[in-house]
Parts: sequence; structure tokens; C-alpha cells
Amino acid sequence: MMHWRRDGLILLAAILAIVGAFLHGDGRWLHWLAKPATTLLIAAIAWQARSAASPSYRRAVLAGMLLSCVGDIALMLPVDAFVPGLVAFLLAHVCYIVAFRAGLRAGRGLVAAFVLLGAFATLNVIGLWPHLPAPMRMPVLAYVVVLASMAVLALAGAWARPPLAAREACSARWAAVGAVLFVASDSLLAWDRFAGGLPLASLLVLSTYYGAQYAIARSVVRRLL
Repeated sequence: MMHWRRDGLILLAAILAIVGAFLHGDGRWLHWLAKPATTLLIAAIAWQARSAASPSYRRAVLAGMLLSCVGDIALMLPVDAFVPGLVAFLLAHVCYIVAFRAGLRAGRGLVAAFVLLGAFATLNVIGLWPHLPAPMRMPVLAYVVVLASMAVLALAGAWARPPLAAREACSARWAAVGAVLFVASDSLLAWDRFAGGLPLASLLVLSTYYGAQYAIARSVVRRLL
């Protein structure tokens, strides 16, 4: 019952953050308050999993979520702090890489994930490249490489053969869902920022982003000691 209340509070905070993104003037405070608050509420899922999670995995995910919160704040500032936000999220993905690489097995799952994410990342970069300002090309390329690497490791964990033990497999599936949603969210954000804008961009970007963070937090709860 407590979990339902917690998840309901996260959903409410996420809805307020999304609604606030469409407001202007004095109403913008709702977005400024709810956006980082939602990420911190999701991080609390991992924080509360002390007795049921791998300590190293939990620490890496928590570090990633705190860095994500820094990125949240940077991206919503009234000044252009896109590059500091990009760096914060890049470091967050490095933390997730540290978490997801634990116990990783080489095999067809890793190869399939590499091919799939490599192809998607390459197509994204090719499509965005003409729209990127020259100073942003290398930072965005570096970010795409780190993001894709994080997603490759998460998917490879879910596709491991032979299959993982039940709780480990459940954790890996949550991590894979989170990684795929993160790739979707960041891709939408990039196309909205650099390629002329997307309809309902805030709704699409934030809903997939919070879904990604929630799934990654849930992967902590299922990770064995």
C-alpha cells in the first residue's frame, strides 16, 4: 500500500512538472519546483532499497540520479545552460554504465544490443548533424556515444544467455526499459532543440524521461546482494 502512495506521489509530481512546462510568467514556478522534485522522489526508491540491493549497484544508480537532478536544474534555468546540463547527464550515464556493466556477459545479446543501438545512434547523428551548431557537434557526439553505451549494456543484461536468476533477470529488464526510454527522451529533446521543435515536446520528453528514471530505480530494488 505504501508503494502505491509513493508511486502516486511520483506520478502527481511528474504531471505537475509537465503541466508547468507549458505555463509562462508567474506560473513557471510550478515547473521549476516539480521537475527536480520528481527526479528526487524517484531517487528515493533506490535510496530506500538499502537492505534489498547490491550496494555498489545502488550507489552508482543514486549518483546517476543526483547528477540527473543537477541536469534537470541546468536545463530549466532561464539562462542557456544547455552545455552544463549536457555534462551533468553525460556523467549520470557514466554512473549508469558503472551499474549496468556489473556481471555483464559477452555473447549474442551484447552483439545484438551493440548493433541495434549503434544503428539507431548513427541514424540520429546523421539526421541531426546539419542542424547542430559547429561548437555543439563534438559535445553532442560524445553524449550520444555515452548514452548509446549505457543502453547497450542495459539491453545486453536483459538479453543475457543463459538467462539470469529470477530477481537478477527482473532487475535487468527494468534497467533495459529505463535505458530505452532514456534514449527516446534524449533523442526527442535533441530533435526539439536543434531541428526546429516538436509538437508537445515537453510532454513527450518529460514523460519518457521520468519513465526511464523510474524503471532504473526499480531495477535497484530487484538487484540481489
